[in-house]
Amino acid sequence: MELRIRDERAVLAGPGGEHAREVDPHKLAIGAELAQALHEWARVASAVSTDSADSGGEAAAVVSQRGRQLAGRLAAVMGTAVRFVDPVTGADTVVEPPPLEAKAAHRFVRTVLGPPGPPGEPTPWLTGLTVSAFIAAVVVVAMLALATALARETAGWLALVGAVIVTAGIGPSLWLIRRTPILRWVAYGGVAGVAIAWIGVLVIAF
Repeated sequence: MELRIRDERAVLAGPGGEHAREVDPHKLAIGAELAQALHEWARVASAVSTDSADSGGEAAAVVSQRGRQLAGRLAAVMGTAVRFVDPVTGADTVVEPPPLEAKAAHRFVRTVLGPPGPPGEPTPWLTGLTVSAFIAAVVVVAMLALATALARETAGWLALVGAVIVTAGIGPSLWLIRRTPILRWVAYGGVAGVAIAWIGVLVIAF
């Protein structure tokens, strides 16, 4: 598959440049952001390549570098090698997709944590992480308070039993909401809180 420019638009062509088709996020499933970046690069590259005075200057180098970067992103999204044809120099560069191990790890993370959100919607990292931190703090305080009370009033091993019961009780709920928008941040915080609280429980029990 070749990445080329035609009429100031980015197109993908088969071997030998046959059956060229315009980059379309709906038909190629590459996302609107990447498709727009490819077409913007194509317009700039067309302007630079027609300007013979600057075809070998700094602008041409920037266009070539940007083209290779976008070809790399395209290869990663489509999972296949992309032959990048430099519009300025005419040089061919084959860009390979990332290793299968990296893609497998990415799929594992998406399976466990779920997708980041609806397509095109930005992930609210600041708000989400704030909620997760608050929930984690609540869980840590609650579990440590329970463990301290049980260890003081009864025995240390009962603090472990109480921590196991709490973990088993909230674990299924956290697993079920791990992919639900908004509530998934609660799940992340709950899991982190339980993990941190267990360190304190072990210290209290022993």
